[in-house]
Amino acid sequence: MFQTDREKPLVAVAMSGGVDSSVTAALLLERGYRVVGLTMKLWDYERVGGNVRGESTCCSLEDIEDARAVADQLGFPHYVVDVRAEFESHVVRNFEQEYLRGRTPNPCILCNAQIKWRALLRKALALGASYFATGHYARVIYDADRQRYLLLRARDASKDQSYALWALRQEQLRYTILPLGELNKARVRQVAARLGLPTATKSESQEICFIPDNDYRRYLRERFGPQVARPGEIVDIAGRVLGRHSGYVNFTVGQRRGLGIAMGKPAYVVDIRPEENRIVVGEREALLASGLIAESTNWIAIPALEEPMRVWVKTRYRDRGAWAKIRPREDGDSVVVEFEEPQAAITPGQSVVFYDGEVVVGGGIIATRLQS
Repeated sequence: MFQTDREKPLVAVAMSGGVDSSVTAALLLERGYRVVGLTMKLWDYERVGGNVRGESTCCSLEDIEDARAVADQLGFPHYVVDVRAEFESHVVRNFEQEYLRGRTPNPCILCNAQIKWRALLRKALALGASYFATGHYARVIYDADRQRYLLLRARDASKDQSYALWALRQEQLRYTILPLGELNKARVRQVAARLGLPTATKSESQEICFIPDNDYRRYLRERFGPQVARPGEIVDIAGRVLGRHSGYVNFTVGQRRGLGIAMGKPAYVVDIRPEENRIVVGEREALLASGLIAESTNWIAIPALEEPMRVWVKTRYRDRGAWAKIRPREDGDSVVVEFEEPQAAITPGQSVVFYDGEVVVGGGIIATRLQS
């Protein structure tokens, strides 16, 4: 369909079977690049149950076929890469262990760093690709003054996915092309429609890819049984027993609905204590945190955090963000984040990402919520 420049480098495109990665491949072809499509085989759904739609979720058999159909239509080779072992080891096991610790993980962030930009990138380089592209809404540039690759927010703030890419390292970013970072979703749909791509009107997947029914509680009960379904106490901040729960993994920090207790005022989960098998609840004010400690940090815009820095901080993907000061801790792997104004529902296990304007400075995993 497209005339490619044989002098142009080969770009491997991570194709999820959705419209974003399909348009990514099409745009690269229009620019004259040679393209090869790679789709991940992540999981055997019969092993996790709840597959009420026959693998019709992210990276499913249906998605593989959609990606292959786009590659066939646009005229470039497409391969399915079996990364099930890596995915189970790095993503699924982490997901399970974090919930068992009373934390709320974000498996997509780990999948990006450990699977897409590691296992899939390794396959891309083995095929002779010079670059690796995905359909993420973010931007990558090289800053000659810093001599570093920088990760930037997408032009379309409503679709920006830089939050999900904070764990990428310099050796991964140097290969990365993100064509959608300059576009908005409407424009991407227009390109797909213009080219008649079979994914043009396909909806976005919202599920956890290895839990097709999106019921992580069911998944954990079936995987760990009594370990996570053991009844325990729901207590207030003072330790007074207010009720009983049917398993601490059924709760997340900030949760209000489904607590099954009556405090006479709105109650929220403010702490999960798996070692005591207790859920701690309180009023909304009890959710406010003056700061947090983040671990497993990764720095993109700087080699390391050596002195305090004022940054814009996001603690959730849809979080608008807030100003904070970050300072290194002695262990070299973690940082203290001190908010200028208290923030609500800081959730251990989630990611915290640091911005300097449009630039992602770095990020980490929330370990501890700090209160004044």
